[in-house]
This record gives sequence, structure tokens and C-alpha cells, in this order.
Amino acid sequence: MSARPSPASIKNRSGISQQDAVIPFQILGGEAQIVQIMLKPQEKVITKPGSMCFTFGSIEMENTYVPEHEVGMWQWLFGKSITSIALRNPGPNDRYVGIAAPSLARILPIDLAMFGGQLLYAFLCSINDVKVKNTVDQRPRNVVNGVEGFLRQKLSGQGLAFIIAGGSVVQKNLEVGKVFAVDLSCIVALTASINVQIKYNGPIRRAVFGSENLVIAVLTGPGIVFIQSLPFHRLSQRFARAVTSPNMRGNPKKGVHLKFRLNRSQCLILGP
Repeated sequence: MSARPSPASIKNRSGISQQDAVIPFQILGGEAQIVQIMLKPQEKVITKPGSMCFTFGSIEMENTYVPEHEVGMWQWLFGKSITSIALRNPGPNDRYVGIAAPSLARILPIDLAMFGGQLLYAFLCSINDVKVKNTVDQRPRNVVNGVEGFLRQKLSGQGLAFIIAGGSVVQKNLEVGKVFAVDLSCIVALTASINVQIKYNGPIRRAVFGSENLVIAVLTGPGIVFIQSLPFHRLSQRFARAVTSPNMRGNPKKGVHLKFRLNRSQCLILGP
């Protein structure tokens, strides 16, 4: 089942209308959505590897690599892809490409010109004058366990981009000096004007026992932030718990003992 959002609904969520977009697009589906983009001759769309779903007509595909000075090596070390896919229309007629969300997520269109030309967020694909750059936050107070707290994707330009978010999406407008605390994994996108401080919510030993909401992001305005209610890692944790072996569910003490032994072994290996 496909649904085409009205221009008014798109404008309310992203600050643009479909008529204002340089390239027409259509968002299909409900939860795991697809964005269908019309490419005019010689136009192209940049997207993440593995996100292309379908094409109408002949579309050229080529890999683009992230330069080392733009944190491409850090992406590789943390298991992230260092390439992007460029889909170009080489023919004389208009053609279509479909870009799919990588999980049960919604796709939101964002006009970077409405956000000062810069945005930090979860990148899916972009059109026209949009440059994707990976940045590393090297301040010790902001370095946390997990790639999400270390690597960020910064988009700049005046083109149209698409972001992905799980569950419901809420937009918060922060005034100057206003402080807003949120779980780190729930942040979808935020403007570059927001100051971000990463803090641990409680003692670090809580991480040994798998406590949730351990890492909190303290945001200070001015700026705009988009929040998602169901991050992918939280959804994957629910699936992992659902498929746990019956013995582990029947006797949770075994799971606690096993986790304690694994963490103790890790401390012995990594310790001095």
C-alpha cells in the first residue's frame, strides 16, 4: 500500500513544499518507507550503499569514496561504509529511482536552505547541492562508547536531503540558552548551532548490566532538533530478547552469570 503525502504535510514536517523542490519526489509506504525520485537528464542522487530499491529505465551507478581527511578511515575502523553510491540519469528522458529505508523507519524530506545550509543527522540520500562530510568530535567529554557518539555526518549546501527516523518524530525548537536533555540514540538530526554535551546517566558500572538510557545528550539552544521514539538499536534489542533461548528466559540468573563472566574476562584481557 502506497500513500503520497500532501504538500501541506511535507511543509509542516520539513519546512518545504513539494512544489518548491527542484526534483519531484514521492514518499511511499507506511513504516518501512521508500522515496521515489524523478531524475531529469544528467541529474543524480547520492545515497548510502544498499539503499537503492528499484529504477525505471537505465540508471548509471558509481561508487564515491570518502577522502581520508574527511574521516573516511575512522568510518572504516568503526565498521561503517566509506563509500556512497551516485545514481545518474544518462538518457534524454526523465527516469525514476526508489531509495528504501534500511529498517522499519520513516523518511523525511529536509531542505537544507531552511536550516542555515548545515545539519548533523542520519543520512539516507540527497539531491543537487548537498555535500556529505563525516566529522569526528574529539572533545573528551563528548567521546562515548559507540559510533553514534563519536562519528557524525555533517551536510552542507542548499539542496534537498532525506533523513530516516524510527517510530514517531518530534521537532523541538530550542531558544537561546534553553537546555534540553534527550537519550543520545533518539536524536535524528540537529542544526549546527546547538551545543551538545554527552553525559553518563549514573555510574558507569550500570553499563555492565545493560542499563538503558545510559548516555544522555544535553542540548543547549538556539537551534532545531528532531527526535525519534524508536531508534534502530532499541528495536534490535527487543528482537534479540525475543529470540533468546528458552533456557535463558526460564532461568535469568544464567544470563546474569554469563554476562558477568564475559565482562570479567574482557577486563582481564584489556587490563594492564
